[in-house]
Amino acid sequence: MLSERQQPAASIEDREAFRADALGLGFLQVGFAPATTPPHADAYLEWLSQGSHGEMRWMAREDSIRRRLDPQEALPGCRTLVMVSLSYAATPEAELAGVSAGPGRAVVARYADGRDYHLEFEQRLERLASLVHDHWPSATVRSYVDYGPVLERDHAQRAGLGWVGKNTMLIHPRLGSWTLLGELLTTAEIPPDLPFDADRCGTCVRCIEACPTGAITGPRELDARLCISYLTIELRGPIPEALRPQIGNRVIGCDICQEVCPWNDDVPTGELAGLAARRGGSAHPESMISWAEELLDLSDEQFRSLYGETALARPGREGLLRNLCVGLGNSGESAALPVVMRCFDEESPVVREHAAWALARLDTARGDAS
Repeated sequence: MLSERQQPAASIEDREAFRADALGLGFLQVGFAPATTPPHADAYLEWLSQGSHGEMRWMAREDSIRRRLDPQEALPGCRTLVMVSLSYAATPEAELAGVSAGPGRAVVARYADGRDYHLEFEQRLERLASLVHDHWPSATVRSYVDYGPVLERDHAQRAGLGWVGKNTMLIHPRLGSWTLLGELLTTAEIPPDLPFDADRCGTCVRCIEACPTGAITGPRELDARLCISYLTIELRGPIPEALRPQIGNRVIGCDICQEVCPWNDDVPTGELAGLAARRGGSAHPESMISWAEELLDLSDEQFRSLYGETALARPGREGLLRNLCVGLGNSGESAALPVVMRCFDEESPVVREHAAWALARLDTARGDAS
């Protein structure tokens, strides 16, 4: 048998046979990129130097940077990145439900509303890794979703899966941007696909203009410290007061820059129906008041049991209560006062501080209404 170093490069026919088998596993797209430095490596380094990653300090670790800039650091001998996508585009009924959300309704980003997409993706990537071994028995593979040291959108564009839009999301002209990306790094040498070089955004700036917090500071420039997704998920501690009113009733994550994108009009419903569901099947009540009441009655152990396999576990019970206080304060609903007052009994100073802000906000709203 040939050693790993001696294994011959795959042919185009080999690649297409593998792609067909991979698509048979249920992936929306399968593409191949060379294991070389990503095209926008310098922009990534500049982004880090400006501190735009906020408290996501793991991104700026020296070892993490090395692996993001060189796939060989993540997998010695890596020759190919197999890039795959899954869609979580909502049904038309779910789209309508999201648009008609009232101020007291908890708005959750689509990818977070259901089973944790990492779990969904990891199972499929395991099958994809087995498929690589079926085609190239001596190859080594390593898989990632979005937690690994891979600049996945750069590689996905090089693999022909779409272009990086002005909102920094990967966009495909037929499938839009409601896609999740995964990748396999492998020592198998598979011919790369043609990159998606065309920029189809044109003069459109809807995403930039629609961002409530101004997080999209320019085309393909995102300051995470201003992004609602970062503020409600990754940030630990207090949310900056100046940004709280712009968050509205978005309890976890934000989809605005995708909702306004014209490339997301009339896209096919995604395979991950559990992630796309806006009503039913999610782990949380739709009312922010009901949701906060539920969380206040849960112990940490009960929270982990109920939310453990959902993306809602990421900010934790404390983070969700913090976010709900912001949403309840922004709702202007006097019915929110009792549950906000209950938040003052929490041990967390972060929750109590946001409850105080919500109370002041609701008092102001009552004063304006009288």
